[in-house]
Amino acid sequence: MPLSRRPRDLSFALKVSAALALAAVADQLFWGHDIGATLGGFALLLTLAAAALHPAVRRDRKAGLALAFAAVLALVLAWAPSPLAWILFWAALSLAVLLPRTARFDDAWRWSQRLVAQAAVGLAGPWLDLGRARKAGRSTRGWTWRGIAPLLALPVAGGAIFLALFAAANPVIGRALSALRFPDAGADLFWRALFWLAAGTLAWGVLRPRRRRALPAGKTRPAAALAGVSVASMTLSLIVFNALFALQNGLDAVILWGGAGPPAGLTLAEYAHRGAYPLIATALLAGLFVLVALDPRRPTAEVPLIRVLVVAWVAQNLFLVASSILRTVDYVQAYSLTRLRIAALVWMGLVALGLVLICWRMLRGKSGAWLINANATAAVLVLVAASVVDLGAVAAAWNVRHARDVGGRGPELDVCYLERLGPSALVSLVEAERRSTSPELTDRVAWVRERALIDLRAQQGDWRAWTARDALRLARVEALERQRPLVRSAPAYQRECDGRPVAPPPPELTPSITYGPAEPLTPAEPVPD
Repeated sequence: MPLSRRPRDLSFALKVSAALALAAVADQLFWGHDIGATLGGFALLLTLAAAALHPAVRRDRKAGLALAFAAVLALVLAWAPSPLAWILFWAALSLAVLLPRTARFDDAWRWSQRLVAQAAVGLAGPWLDLGRARKAGRSTRGWTWRGIAPLLALPVAGGAIFLALFAAANPVIGRALSALRFPDAGADLFWRALFWLAAGTLAWGVLRPRRRRALPAGKTRPAAALAGVSVASMTLSLIVFNALFALQNGLDAVILWGGAGPPAGLTLAEYAHRGAYPLIATALLAGLFVLVALDPRRPTAEVPLIRVLVVAWVAQNLFLVASSILRTVDYVQAYSLTRLRIAALVWMGLVALGLVLICWRMLRGKSGAWLINANATAAVLVLVAASVVDLGAVAAAWNVRHARDVGGRGPELDVCYLERLGPSALVSLVEAERRSTSPELTDRVAWVRERALIDLRAQQGDWRAWTARDALRLARVEALERQRPLVRSAPAYQRECDGRPVAPPPPELTPSITYGPAEPLTPAEPVPD
């Protein structure tokens, strides 16, 4: 066998072994169990395997940073597993193994396309590599499966014998082996095999990415000419746009910021809710217009009057976004806070930042890659923060703190929404239970809190479903319980989602049979002949 093929074949065998080992770990952690901090542990193992089996990742500074970011996201998954955190982790780890194959990082948009292609092509990766391995085994005398089997027979058999003896002699080893679960030849064997295949394919896509050649770097292209866009038309358009935005912003300044009140027939909350999202769409459209029509490579971006009008228009868009944020805040104060409304407020902040970056790009002559990377960095930071912070707990705490029936000045407490939040609202439910002065509300909140507490304790009782964030939440509730015992809800036949008791249905009436006095017997009439 040529010496040049030995490292490559050995690396391939190590990656196969690592993928099988990771699939086995995934089977023990996730099959038939709820997902908890174990997802973070699995992600950390996948990160370590990628670092160990990709020497180029350890030598490349950019790849090392992406790998460190993937490790941080693995800790986030251990803190609070979520689909969003897993997608971010997978993107960071895939970026780490692909970065050494390119000369430089061009922009986030092109890399997002590469990551999507990597995910799609990676599904067929094991089958393609299996076919290549079979062809290589027939054409060379290297590491073939037929040659590996005799090599592994003695260490595997001998290791199994010694492991069995140690398990019989050492109870620690024996208990560890007895805790392992192996698939039964039952009805779920097929689905479990598919799970192994999916886990192995996931690991294989990271351990052996499909892009073997260097990734091409993006090329800067000249800006294409836009039909009907000239210096005169752009100047006139910006004057019209500034005038229209000044009208809208003037009305918002009087009604929302000045306290003049909404038009007749509308409450302030209705006025605020009606315009929040359309105005954000308007700001996005304005940003897209500036981005496309006023590219620094176009002649229109060099005209001083146009630059002044653009800055004024972006400033008006920022005021428009601020008014949208104020509209949403007014609506929240009139009703309540939800996770979706928190996300809307964060999205509005990202829109405002994007407008500032677009204007800065035009004034400073920055490239399109700079703008994309700056916006992508802000978006990733926000998404990571959303993976760490429990938005449901934030919404529940705000609602309890401002609800009028527990001492606040806001709307009534939406107990049904707190029930839908589940364990995220647990601490806030305890606070509402203690601040309530109504026995009826206290009973309803106690019932919702009891259900959430039972679910959380059952989840934390399973080490596979245990999470660090829920452990801290449960410890906080138990500390509050030690300060003052929790209220027990009254027995009820059934309850609504907000804890209101439902009366049992009336009992069905069984019809009774009554017997009256017997009628006197009359002689039968004679039958005529």
